[in-house]
Amino acid sequence: MARRWASFLLSCLAICSLVTLAVTVKHENFKTCAQSGFCKRNRAYADTALSTTNWASPYSLDPTSVKFDRGILTGTVIKQTINTDETVRLPLTIAFYESGVARVTIDEEKRQKGEIELRHNSKAKKQRYNEAEQWAIVGGTKLSTGAATGNSAEQSTTRVSYGPASAFEAIIRHSPFGVEFKRGGETHIKLNDRGLLNVEHWRPKIDKPEPEKKEGDEEKKEGEEAVVAESEKDAAEDEGTWWDESFGGNTDSKPRGPEAVALDVSFPGYQHVYGVAEHAGPLSLKETRGGEGKYDDPYRLYNSDVFEYEMDSPMTLYGAIPFMQAHKKDSTVGVLWLNAAETWIDITKSTTSANPLSLGIGGTVSTNTHWISESGLLDIFVFLGPSPQDVIGSYSELTGYTQLPQQFAIAYHQCRWNYVTDEDVKDVDRKFSRHKIPYDVIWLDIEYTEGKKYFTWDPMTFGDPLGMQKQLDESERKLVAIIDPHIKNEGNYPIVDEMKSKDLAVHNKDDSIYEGWCWPGSSYWIDCFSPRGREWWKGLFRYDKFKGSAKNTFIWNDMNEPSVFNGPETTMPKDNLHHDGWEHRDVHNLNGMTLVNATYDALLARDKDEDKHHVRPFVLTRSFFSGSQRLGAMWTGDNQAAWPHLEASIPMILSMGISGFPFSGADVGGFFGNPSKELLTRWYQAGAFYPFFRGHAHIDTRRREPYLAGEPYTQIITQALRLRYSLLPAWYTAFHEASTTGAPIVRPNYYVHPSDEKGFAIDDQLYLGSYGLLAKPVTKEGEVAQDIYLADKEKYFDYFDYWMYEGPATVSVAAPLETIPLLMQGGHIIPRRERPRRSSGLMRYDPFTLVVVLGNTGDAEGTLYLDDGASFDYQDGAYIHRRFVYSAAMGTLSSEDLAVATGSKTSAYLKEMETVKVEKVIVVNAPESWKGKAEVSISEELAGKSSGTRSVPLDWHAREEGRAAWAVIRNPAVRIGSGWKISFA
Repeated sequence: MARRWASFLLSCLAICSLVTLAVTVKHENFKTCAQSGFCKRNRAYADTALSTTNWASPYSLDPTSVKFDRGILTGTVIKQTINTDETVRLPLTIAFYESGVARVTIDEEKRQKGEIELRHNSKAKKQRYNEAEQWAIVGGTKLSTGAATGNSAEQSTTRVSYGPASAFEAIIRHSPFGVEFKRGGETHIKLNDRGLLNVEHWRPKIDKPEPEKKEGDEEKKEGEEAVVAESEKDAAEDEGTWWDESFGGNTDSKPRGPEAVALDVSFPGYQHVYGVAEHAGPLSLKETRGGEGKYDDPYRLYNSDVFEYEMDSPMTLYGAIPFMQAHKKDSTVGVLWLNAAETWIDITKSTTSANPLSLGIGGTVSTNTHWISESGLLDIFVFLGPSPQDVIGSYSELTGYTQLPQQFAIAYHQCRWNYVTDEDVKDVDRKFSRHKIPYDVIWLDIEYTEGKKYFTWDPMTFGDPLGMQKQLDESERKLVAIIDPHIKNEGNYPIVDEMKSKDLAVHNKDDSIYEGWCWPGSSYWIDCFSPRGREWWKGLFRYDKFKGSAKNTFIWNDMNEPSVFNGPETTMPKDNLHHDGWEHRDVHNLNGMTLVNATYDALLARDKDEDKHHVRPFVLTRSFFSGSQRLGAMWTGDNQAAWPHLEASIPMILSMGISGFPFSGADVGGFFGNPSKELLTRWYQAGAFYPFFRGHAHIDTRRREPYLAGEPYTQIITQALRLRYSLLPAWYTAFHEASTTGAPIVRPNYYVHPSDEKGFAIDDQLYLGSYGLLAKPVTKEGEVAQDIYLADKEKYFDYFDYWMYEGPATVSVAAPLETIPLLMQGGHIIPRRERPRRSSGLMRYDPFTLVVVLGNTGDAEGTLYLDDGASFDYQDGAYIHRRFVYSAAMGTLSSEDLAVATGSKTSAYLKEMETVKVEKVIVVNAPESWKGKAEVSISEELAGKSSGTRSVPLDWHAREEGRAAWAVIRNPAVRIGSGWKISFA
């Protein structure tokens, strides 16, 4: 009877959760700055500082403490408290790296030495959290040997020159403390210029007598700060949320008291700032201090399960990348705020008039930001550019380049919550093939498990998972199964029994195992900050442990913010304890990343055979932090089947790309609700330009596999999917570039055209890699044309019919339902594979088509990167990397080798690829002089020797109306991996 009653309660919980999911975001479940004590305190601190005449920051650098040695400046910042005589000592480190990056770190001496007392007999760590870099930073920290220091004549500052050719300079002001960063003699970034630096130091709690309650006083409401009597209010600091804070029925015990860190970062002369993903808003970040067209709250970074999130909002979402770039004409700079605690960022702008009489007209706009984190170190990296790629590349060198995924991962993924049986999966698989619609991966949400117990299969619905995967493998298709971090708390479940017996779960504030509620009901959470926890997790994915999984099974880590249905803000309490005594408040934004790290390692160790012959893991994550890009893909979470969500997906994905995590996408069709057929079709057309391309839907939605849409929609969707597959060589090459340089895979206008001020805020069109492919998907209902902004004087051509446009201008491109607005910029060569296949794996030995797009100069070039698309053999030289160059002066198209070096597997791979050739060359905007030319000559280099010269036919097509002339060479039959030359002269 008790078991049945428990089952009933669980069913009720599930039903309630679904009802909750069916409504829009509940703002009352998530804090505003005014409800977040440390944010409110620091905003008030800023208000005081900015409204006080001659405000002086109470922080100064003791000049006698300053030392400089081999690229590191150290010293002690002194904080003079406002209302006491206490002097707080804050150790300072400023490191200068060979990469040109500078790093400013401020700690707190008493906490650093453990000379504090914790309240509530807490087992928490006494220090400020100082391990974020162990998770986020993987390179780029070689100290500069050329950095040099010197004092100013008045001894009020210390100057350090560093960076390439010593072109960068850091000017450290002693009193009040601040740092100014210059490039080429011009100031680009200032720290504490407005005096908002605030390090909340440790102090013992002094209990004060409760104020006498008067008749008529109202009870304090949940989520509000404690009211302090006027006679007891500190002139500068409100103690109301220093020692505990309540929200959502939970009280945060705060055993270390107040410990927030805050700093103002100014970008003089920069009007646009980007980054701090993830938010559903424009690429160019808005101001946050109220007013028309501005937000009232700061941007928030606190990874949370925010379903049906709203558009155009600074509200927190599922991931946090505290990396911001500022851009002006021909200059980009940036900062990384390395802090994993809850963080808020205020943005304001100011205009400095060039002429006192001009009343601001034609003045210089500067952006001022205010960063506030609840705990941890003040740890900020400074990037001085000067180009967008310089900043993004340096950030990527620090935090890691994006994973080079298997090729299947960048093809199309088919998902819903849930495919209900293994026969259902097989039926969907067969229907895709029958309708000749390509796809590579089918996904399983939580219903495949037995009672929401991960690493199990429901025997009634998925009785033959290996047979199901065998069918998928016949078409080189894959399966992705969801595995979340919450483990069901149920008897006779070996996974949870072992986790409890080995003490591998997150603890509560009392240092016993933490119990919360998620999809399975009562659950425990794996603590992947623990080395023992990660090693245990790694073992769970071995084939003998996760029975029913196979070599074509990959993993989806969802709910890893972590999502806790009955927790404050739908996550776990901040005073929970992780490995080594760190509070959850310190590591919250890192939590999802630690799970993905462990899962990635687990997929590399599934059996002894694979230990020796690794295939690249694929892991999708919902929660992320700086560095998560090294290990897989992300998606933008639980969006809605609504036009505004389709529209918002473009700037969100562009923001992820310039934030160093380019492998991103949004649920095609919208997760919640049922899209119209027009919306679904347009979403597939947009999704064809997401780096991560997955259709997904909620359990309560109607089935919407492409073959169910009906005509003409199914055919139009199929065309969009085939476009994606034909361009996979370009996509894969763009992924390779991202994995080696950090360059975004899809790129906003300011990145491609950093001099074009008109385009700095454009975020509804994108460029694919370095190929000059400019797409502007239709994102509004009923639209049949798109205005596309062309930033330069180059010629652009319609991808499908070669209609010619020329900038700089805004041009109108026809966009009926069957059309994706897609232009090719002159000067590029685009590789394609044009034979339709069921999956990308079946395209492995298909021939290539090269599209040569000639622009104003008549020259063009492009690259192609190719490997087996699955293994790590490319690290041993098993790859092809070519540059294709068309020279107008020479009248030749040639293939040049870009391979850095050969390896042990180079020759075997090149031999394997000998049969893969170029079957067609298309030249767009072909010269008029080719008219009447019947053939071209081809020479190829084989085994280091010329194969001689041969001729093949050339078909030339004259210009018609607004369409460019074009030419085709059919079957030039040159090998994709060899050197060759086609002469048009």
